[in-house]
Amino acid sequence: MIRNIVVIGAGTMGNGIAHTFAQSGFKVNLVDVSQEALDRGLKTITTNLDRIIAKGHLTEEQKSETLGNITTFTALQDAVTSADLIVEAATENQDLKLKIFGQMDEFAPENCILATNTSSISITKIAAATKRADKVIGMHFMNPVPIMKLVEIIKGYSTSKETFDAIYEMSKTLGKVPVEVNDYPGFVANRILMPMINESIETLYNGVAGVEEIDTVMKLGMAHPMGPLQLADFIGLDVCLAILNVMYDGFKNPKYAPNPLLVNMVMAGKLGVKSGEGFYDYSESKKAEKVAKMFSK
Repeated sequence: MIRNIVVIGAGTMGNGIAHTFAQSGFKVNLVDVSQEALDRGLKTITTNLDRIIAKGHLTEEQKSETLGNITTFTALQDAVTSADLIVEAATENQDLKLKIFGQMDEFAPENCILATNTSSISITKIAAATKRADKVIGMHFMNPVPIMKLVEIIKGYSTSKETFDAIYEMSKTLGKVPVEVNDYPGFVANRILMPMINESIETLYNGVAGVEEIDTVMKLGMAHPMGPLQLADFIGLDVCLAILNVMYDGFKNPKYAPNPLLVNMVMAGKLGVKSGEGFYDYSESKKAEKVAKMFSK
């Protein structure tokens, strides 16, 4: 039975995953390299719980119980001694993930399942960094994790049926809708989403239309809740670039090659909401109300 959860990474995805497990009654050890990062993660969880309370979907008592289910650690070895499941939610960097999985494999109990929230990196390659490839699986949550229902459950080449079934069924207890996916670059969500975002950037790059115009067409014409350029800012342009590079390297197909504008924006530190500027200017609001100066008319 999976009861004790370890989440590695207290950033946007990690704190959302920890929040979701804790609110569902699981005991969660949240791990990051510094107490400062952990404190920021807990502050975000607390703020998000308050939003749920304000909407009438949670009580103060349930908030206290949720926060009480989370314990923070800066040492991975100390956090995983009783873990049934570890969910890695570190930066989308292949070398970092392989290093973390080697450590997870070394310190975690023999029967512990090792999951990654990677949005594009091969589960099979990650599993190869361990001695328990049958117990390695992908759990790709969507952002914001406490709200979004979907979780892609990705099987690596050696993932056992027992591991898959356990994670698939447990995901339902979180109130999620799990979808079975096989291990190919980008999986399903990003294999379809990232080329659309990249093509939107290409459309801007070629001067076909402006930032607001492109997003308006996709929102009003295609019923998307958020335009692709705004969504790219929300995801993080560095993350979009990393995912496109993984797909380009994996498929060797030029349709996945990142647009030069995206590459340049990342090199310039214009990463979207997280940096305060991407296709939109977030210095005054995080609601994409103002187009960035570079793209304004």
